[in-house]
Amino acid sequence: MVKELHQNLIKKKISVKELYLSYLEKIKKEDDFYGSFLYVNFENEKEIERAQKMIDEGKADILTGIPIAVKDNILVEGMPTTAASKILENFIAPYDATCIKKLKEKGALIIGKTNLDEFAMGSSTENSAFKKTKNPYDPNRVPGGSSGGSAVAVSKDFVPLSLGSDTGGSIRQPAAFCGVVGFKPTYGLVSRYGLISMASSLDQIGPFAKNVEDAKILFLNIMGPDKNDATTIKEFKFKEINKSKFKIGIPKEYFGEGLDPRIENLIFKRLDEAKNLIEIKEISLPYSKYALECYYIIMSSEVSANLARYDGIRYGPRKEDEDIFKVYSKTRNLFGPEVKRRIFLGTFVLSHGYYEAYYLKALRLRRKIQEDFINAFKDVDFIITPTSPTLPFKFGEKQDPISMYLSDIYTVSINLAGVPALSLNGGFIDNLPVGIQIIGDHFSDLSLFDFAQKLEQIWKF
Repeated sequence: MVKELHQNLIKKKISVKELYLSYLEKIKKEDDFYGSFLYVNFENEKEIERAQKMIDEGKADILTGIPIAVKDNILVEGMPTTAASKILENFIAPYDATCIKKLKEKGALIIGKTNLDEFAMGSSTENSAFKKTKNPYDPNRVPGGSSGGSAVAVSKDFVPLSLGSDTGGSIRQPAAFCGVVGFKPTYGLVSRYGLISMASSLDQIGPFAKNVEDAKILFLNIMGPDKNDATTIKEFKFKEINKSKFKIGIPKEYFGEGLDPRIENLIFKRLDEAKNLIEIKEISLPYSKYALECYYIIMSSEVSANLARYDGIRYGPRKEDEDIFKVYSKTRNLFGPEVKRRIFLGTFVLSHGYYEAYYLKALRLRRKIQEDFINAFKDVDFIITPTSPTLPFKFGEKQDPISMYLSDIYTVSINLAGVPALSLNGGFIDNLPVGIQIIGDHFSDLSLFDFAQKLEQIWKF
């Protein structure tokens, strides 16, 4: 889609303004119902003119003039950046995130900010302080989360591309629920500068797209080292995996109990259709069964530290009171229930007497999970699993926080290990999309895209 739009722009079949307005019109017409955007950039004349000038002068990049939606926890200068929280309701970003700066340099157009679970904490986009986003295939169901708005925006053709953030599956799971491609890169390949931190050692910005090729294009245009982010990797070499037949690991821990049997059957059906491309080997990732507990301890600890700044004194809005403790408590009360829950959990884990018992033990377990993947990739090229254990669920269906957390059971280990993973649409059950997760070794991102593209051509969804 992106290459086709690019060709139409440089061949003057359509102007940048006409393209931008066509997407705006679709958003205005349909998004009041679906709720994917929190803010739409209707006044973008200066950037449109700049992109058109780049095209007219023959200086266009493939993303020049292409509208892109951005999850509302990524800073775009001059636009609201709320993280879907009342505590940032009136915050206007004073600068661009590094990924946004790179896109603007290419002439891409930021069309708006998309809805999410508050501070990216959730798996359904029900935790937004402002609105609920509806699944594009069934408006009675959730779009997944936390990047639900970005997934719906692409699925409904409100934009050709969007950006999300992935801390424990927040790109891949909504991509699965909305029938689009979602990619979480190797940790450190994309700068987090300008991303409102949830859990710094886990967060990674990544693309949503209609197809694998478009996701790869967006990834290549936002990746790279950044002096503003010490966690970006300065020197690396992409791992090349180019074969006529790929060895695929199927981890026994990811199938069976807890997985909708219809999803399991569909995945093995798709693997059988790709038998000329792949050779299947059953593998074990034994520490994955502890991944969810490990993730929630580490993530909540980092949430507690990162959100301490929103106290009414150092950062964010301030609820006035004569008593300083009440200023603090009233201001912090602007957080929603899920954010509070994770702050409480993280603060408890980091408190005296529990730090070693929980947090340090979780860090040791995280290393074991990383070693599972390192050992697995000595024998296989890629690993294939479900993206989600269930089909998109109905609004209000998962009232118990634990049942909601289980939505991420197949995705959190990838963030703990820091490896890349992509969710690809594997078909439909009861007219609802099913995501298939493809996991690669560290720095195998480009080879993973190429392999996923081969599967995409076989499955043709």
